[in-house]
Amino acid sequence: MEFKTKKKAVILLEDGTIFEGQAVGQDGTAVGEICFNTGTTGYQEIFTDPSYFGQIMITTNAHIGNYGVNDQEQESDSIKISGLVCRNFSYEHSRVDSDGSLLEYFENQNFFAISNVDTRALVRHIRNKGAMNAVISTNLDMGFLKSELAKVPSMEGLELASSVSTKEAYTFGNPEAKYKISALDLGIKRNILRNFEKRDCYIKVFPFDTSFEEMQAFEPDGYFLSNGPGDPTPLTNAQIIAKQIIELDEPLFGICLGHQVIALAHGIPTYKMHNGHRGINHPVKNLLTGKGEITSQNHGFVVDRKAVEEGDLFDVTHIHLNDNTLAGMRMKNKNCFSVQYHPEASPGPHDSSYLFDEFIERMNVTKTV
Repeated sequence: MEFKTKKKAVILLEDGTIFEGQAVGQDGTAVGEICFNTGTTGYQEIFTDPSYFGQIMITTNAHIGNYGVNDQEQESDSIKISGLVCRNFSYEHSRVDSDGSLLEYFENQNFFAISNVDTRALVRHIRNKGAMNAVISTNLDMGFLKSELAKVPSMEGLELASSVSTKEAYTFGNPEAKYKISALDLGIKRNILRNFEKRDCYIKVFPFDTSFEEMQAFEPDGYFLSNGPGDPTPLTNAQIIAKQIIELDEPLFGICLGHQVIALAHGIPTYKMHNGHRGINHPVKNLLTGKGEITSQNHGFVVDRKAVEEGDLFDVTHIHLNDNTLAGMRMKNKNCFSVQYHPEASPGPHDSSYLFDEFIERMNVTKTV
């Protein structure tokens, strides 16, 4: 039976626009940058992706919660989005291997969500006006809403990796594996670690503010810079680490935020996008093979493609076919490559999983030299 409490709720956008909806369960208030994801499945992976920290998520798929939740489909240990806006919320779910309902999942984490929103109109508004800060709440007092909204910082210039990075280093995988990787956690997804593990890797995951010397002490065969939330520009320590790894010509692979950090470490700027790319059907062209890939993406910042092409350090390897933004690059004379999107998917297609194999091959070459 559908949850009976349907208290009125509102969305107040930074530009003053208001949308109405109803609370999914408990009363509450949530703030953050509002953005949308166009994926038709994988909502639990999206909600627990650390890269979404500080953001209110609009799901464009009309039904959320219909297949419940599964403990194996979490990309971190908790929900990372600030709040959820959806069209239809399913209080009942149907799935053989479900571990419970999405409502129970939200209640256990004291998470606030609203439904019965005209998400088509809301997404069209944001698509035209750009991602912006917002507040969602069952408190309808306009003074309160404006006050809460005023407290939300701009995503531009905002460092958030420290909020989601591990506090202590930990290991993942088989200690007897063939390859060892030192990974800098800027908001790493579990499926990245799983992809490394199944390729015979033993990974040590380090906090975002770790020194290069600490990562080097693990005696890895390669280094990895992870995905994560916020603006990459304030991540000066990660940029220093990237520079040190590259100077030693050790194998280095970066995904999403890690990709941006590698660019910034070499003076190549990043910028905030109008809307960003968030979904599981983004078309990318591999310029090295000429092949197209359908990819999972989640980013609001991007590396300046023109600056990469005008410089002499990197080759552009992948481009996003919707807007021709930079989707991948590699250094010309160093053992370093990176992509803006998510080859580990979760959710999404596996067209780009070969990138993990490329990293393994780079480490293998280094080991045999």
